[in-house]
Amino acid sequence: MLDAGRVKTLIGQLFHIGYTIEGVGKLLHRHGWSVQVPARRALERDEEAIAAWEAEVWPVAKGPQRTWAPTCASRMKPGRG
Repeated sequence: MLDAGRVKTLIGQLFHIGYTIEGVGKLLHRHGWSVQVPARRALERDEEAIAAWEAEVWPVAKGPQRTWAPTCASRMKPGRG
């Protein structure tokens, strides 16, 4: 994982230059680095069991999708708190 705060500290220690965390993020992005975490999979991971769960259990737990949402008939904007 690439943490901008840790990279900021490292740059400061190695080059004696101060950057903000946002500046470090922009600098890394400019040079093609990403803060995405690589996928780490457990050795015990059972892909077939996961696929079966996603196909059978998850749709039931998720429930049906709404195709519409009830709206208010009033032309007035709802009040705040």
